[in-house]
Amino acid sequence: MAQGSRRSIGAWFVATARDRTQRVRVGAVLAAQAALAAVLAWLLARLVLDNPDPVFAPLVAVGTLAASVGQRVRRVVELVVGIALGILVGDVLLYLVGTGPWQLGVIVFLAIMAALILGGSPSVVLQAAATAVLIATLSPTVRNLEVPRFVDAFVGGGSALFVTSVLLPLNPLRVINRAARPALDMLAEQLQSTADALTDRDPGRAELAMHRLRRNKAEVQALTDAVEGAREATTLSPYSWRRRRSVLRHYAAAAEPIDRAMRNSGALIRRSVTMIEDAEPIPTSLPEAVSMLARAVRLLRHEFAGGREPERARLCSLDAVHRAGQAYREGVGFSGSVVVAQVRTAASDLLAASGVAQDDANAMVRQAFPA
Repeated sequence: MAQGSRRSIGAWFVATARDRTQRVRVGAVLAAQAALAAVLAWLLARLVLDNPDPVFAPLVAVGTLAASVGQRVRRVVELVVGIALGILVGDVLLYLVGTGPWQLGVIVFLAIMAALILGGSPSVVLQAAATAVLIATLSPTVRNLEVPRFVDAFVGGGSALFVTSVLLPLNPLRVINRAARPALDMLAEQLQSTADALTDRDPGRAELAMHRLRRNKAEVQALTDAVEGAREATTLSPYSWRRRRSVLRHYAAAAEPIDRAMRNSGALIRRSVTMIEDAEPIPTSLPEAVSMLARAVRLLRHEFAGGREPERARLCSLDAVHRAGQAYREGVGFSGSVVVAQVRTAASDLLAASGVAQDDANAMVRQAFPA
């Protein structure tokens, strides 16, 4: 027992060390990008634009990099829009009501309300409020604050985009593979757990897989963000133009079908729980079909990561459909027939994720299902 505990503790330390090493490796690149962008923004604002106090440009540069990959161009636009709105509201109200503590409150309140009325995002609202505060508090003592603040937004945001796309770009294929791994691994693991639960008639294990799969929103969102990041990187970065076809062809079309496969697999697992609890017949080929789905997901991830056409993942998905059809012919109950149907649907989603057109994927599934 003590030896088992020591092994568990040792495994935990190894896993933790790997996780922290990975975080440091990724964080080091982002830290270098942020440092370089801040320096570049300061130099441009100070030496080129002759701004004696270039504070805002480095702040905007770092703030742009704080946005998730794939949303940095949008972040620059939001920063500029928010600053422009804050300057407009702040200047107008400063002229009308003057300065003072209650005037400051009114200016900030109205700047936020104006941003909300215009449908601004949280970033726009925040920048409008922050700029309004600066205008209301510093304009009486600092002359011509508005133009440097506005220009600094362009300088800082442009510096950040230049650093991340030209000077120190991330490999978009590596970024997107890193984001896809948790989502696809989660799906494969829970499908395999469900297959084992069907084999052992263990409803608790299947129910645990169902609950774990429901917590996959963060993983799927990370994959979606990474796809957008690949689009942004291949659009802005000359280094990444040659990777555009290989990265986006596989992943841009895969994000939505993978999300559907997650949801349909959730329905599959939920019905598997009911199937076991109701003591319905479970032909051997049915857990084999679910296990083949899990294998297809793993192959999809590996073939994507290797930049290969996911032919093996497609064959595995169709094999899952064939085995589900065998189970249906052998005889299943009501919930079992739903599981069979969900295997077909999830396999179609995986085929679509692999790059097959949805209509073709549906036709392939129908052909693979035994008549």
